[in-house]
Amino acid sequence: MKLTCHRDKLATAFATAASVAPGRSTKPILQNVKLDTESDSVTLAATDLEIGIRVQMTGVEIERPGSAVLPVKRFGDIVRESHGDILNLESDGQSLTVWGEHSEFRLPIQSPEEFPVVSTFTEEKYHEVPARLFREIVRRTAFATDVESTRYALGGVLLEMLPDKIIAVGTDGRRLAKMEGQAVSVGGHQTGDNTVIVPTRAMQVMERAITDADGEISIAHRANAVLVKSPRVTISSTLVAGRFPRWRDVFPNRSGAKQIDMVVGPFHSAVRQAAIMTSEESRGVDFTFGDGKLVLTARAAETGQSRVELPIPYDGDSLVITLDPGYLTDFLRVLEPEKSITLYITDSESAATFNTDDGYAYVIMPLAREK
Repeated sequence: MKLTCHRDKLATAFATAASVAPGRSTKPILQNVKLDTESDSVTLAATDLEIGIRVQMTGVEIERPGSAVLPVKRFGDIVRESHGDILNLESDGQSLTVWGEHSEFRLPIQSPEEFPVVSTFTEEKYHEVPARLFREIVRRTAFATDVESTRYALGGVLLEMLPDKIIAVGTDGRRLAKMEGQAVSVGGHQTGDNTVIVPTRAMQVMERAITDADGEISIAHRANAVLVKSPRVTISSTLVAGRFPRWRDVFPNRSGAKQIDMVVGPFHSAVRQAAIMTSEESRGVDFTFGDGKLVLTARAAETGQSRVELPIPYDGDSLVITLDPGYLTDFLRVLEPEKSITLYITDSESAATFNTDDGYAYVIMPLAREK
């Protein structure tokens, strides 16, 4: 194998692929990125045997086709520290030579034949989803999962793909985030309820590897895997075992609930201020709605107390609920400060629901109020 390419393009593609390769593994071959040449492009592949990624890089001059495995640490350092716009790579399958205008490196490599196969996207049935929407879906749901939970189904994001939309849900049992948007089913592709649960880390890898400029992406599921394809990358992941909770049952009945409209920026600021005086033992903040304002109070014997007022358009009966400010901050930080949200609240013991006008909903369970 012998080729010439732009260093910046190689660095970007390599970093995207290398993000999947494990830092430590009982299988040393996995600590590499495999490079395969095609007619006028290069594919960089990596896997940890649960998540796989294939990154395509164009604009490469291929003098001699072939394959090579690139050690993540050494090769990454070479590409990052080298100067000049152009890099040359040559390999005989046992060693790799990398040279530019003022430097040359030669390092031993493992055989490309030892590298495991990384899935390609060959599906005829799939969903087409705007890349921007998919990235927003990940940002707004992955944070609510629980990767440490012994209930494995909570360690991933549920994807439901219907004929005209996609729904994503993440929960850790104390709060639940749901995002949905328009999508197109191709070939009749659909998923069953509570079955396609994508590991949180895989979703985050997808969000980082895909850009808004990718336009549309394709998503398909197999018996135990999900695949996502953009014009530049293909990512595959095994699914989380188990069944997801019946998430629709989590949303409380809005009958009798009060509706309160707020703006993200001011509300987020008030929550952060009130949370200053919380502690691990007294982490709750009391939210009191009424008389055209929201009053947030917190108190802890070892830290003190806080009281923050925020004007809101609500003059109904007084309502008080105690919530974890950390859970609220997680939700508010994925929204634009100028965005409007609507809170539905019934009483101090029922779940509070926040909604936006673009398909996002967040349910948070209250804490017991301290006497």
